[in-house]
Amino acid sequence: MLVYLKIYRYNPEAGRNVPSFDTYNIEAEPTDRVLDLLEHVKGNVDGTISFRRSCAHGVCGSDAMRINGRNMLACKALVKDVGTEITIEPILGLPVLKDMIVDMEPFFNSYKSLMPFLINEDAPADGKERRQTPQQLDRFEDTTKCILCAACTTSCPVFWSDEQYVGPATIVNAHRFIFDSRDQAANKRLEILADHGGAFRCRTAFNCTEACPREIHVTQAIAEVKQAITAGGVEH
Repeated sequence: MLVYLKIYRYNPEAGRNVPSFDTYNIEAEPTDRVLDLLEHVKGNVDGTISFRRSCAHGVCGSDAMRINGRNMLACKALVKDVGTEITIEPILGLPVLKDMIVDMEPFFNSYKSLMPFLINEDAPADGKERRQTPQQLDRFEDTTKCILCAACTTSCPVFWSDEQYVGPATIVNAHRFIFDSRDQAANKRLEILADHGGAFRCRTAFNCTEACPREIHVTQAIAEVKQAITAGGVEH
């Protein structure tokens, strides 16, 4: 089948200072991925197109972009699902450096601000490992699936307009430790998320949940963090 591609272009270093679109008509199969189409264009038609990709199997999260107005991973979006007229743009809310490549530093700075690592100063009871019951794991297992692609955060209208908002991905990764019975810093994280740029900036638009390629219940996780803040902490 013939696919019509409309690709966002911006490259100040090459004199393309004003964002615009280039268009291409290429032959594709229904089971081709949008990433396959981009690589075909880059390899055979226009080598100046820039985009991130790494594993190409939905694990690394590096190829998040807007496809027909929705955040997706290009390696998971099939032609048969998105149609034969495809518009490809960079994700919103982060500075565009070149074509589909955005500056991820603000995203990762926000992520780091919530201490995304296990904090526990005590030695394990048996001197070897900190054990959990299956029920304790259930409380946060969903949010361990995050791959930091930023698809959720950059689909959020609050994130687009409020530079102080930490965004859904940061809250999801905070949730992963706040509800972990082995962690000892839940109250510190909840204190940070109670501030202006924290969980209560969420307006429950559900864009984040829809955009997540890992099918994490993002809005629910944010709601659970809000409840924990209101309750003054988490009981394990």
